[in-house]
Amino acid sequence: MSEAVSHTDGARSSPEQIIRVRGLQKIYRVGDVEVPALRGVDLDVERGEFLAIIGPSGSGKSTLFHILGGLPPPTAGEVLIEGVDLRKLTESERTEMRQKKVGFVFQKYNLLPTLTAKDNIAIAQALSDTYSPPANFDEILQLLGIKQRLNHRPRALSGGEQQRVAIARALVNQPAILLADEPTGNLDTANSNAVLEILRDLNKRQNQTILMITHNPEAAAFADRTVAMRDGRIVAA
Repeated sequence: MSEAVSHTDGARSSPEQIIRVRGLQKIYRVGDVEVPALRGVDLDVERGEFLAIIGPSGSGKSTLFHILGGLPPPTAGEVLIEGVDLRKLTESERTEMRQKKVGFVFQKYNLLPTLTAKDNIAIAQALSDTYSPPANFDEILQLLGIKQRLNHRPRALSGGEQQRVAIARALVNQPAILLADEPTGNLDTANSNAVLEILRDLNKRQNQTILMITHNPEAAAFADRTVAMRDGRIVAA
């Protein structure tokens, strides 16, 4: 069930609150016209939660994700990630936060076609100056079902396998938050369900915090909680 989030001005994030958003606004300028993408979003996410954000195209879902991932700065409002105020970070500090605290999974996989699955995953480590996988990464690869496919290039992998490689790449630096933007948008029903089951298993077994954008209520049902967005705001069910 979708639910709006209450506004509690002045409170600080709790130890188990990994994301705190208050009054978030983002305005883009197109020529001489200001286009509001977010119009005062409030959102709390607890550590270890699997949250789905649903809404039509243009509702502000992707803009919210990009700001939470440290990409564009907000126009106004408060955004805390593990207690760190993103507004106070420099561009280089936001880049470091993005590399070490946030993992991204996109609809189009974004794998480099000339590299093997293993090398696509290794690039994420190199970008964060990390060259050894985490101790539990074999377990993650087993859960994803791709341990025997790591020496294959993307063209030799199915769409579902490519998306699972993309999830492994997003997790290799042990991010505090996994942001999944329409992760099943390019997959058929069987592969979509397989990927969603994997995300749910990662959430339960690894206590991985996951935020997932989707327009599909059936996909959103895999999450612990669903929030709906429309016209740049979080709306009630």
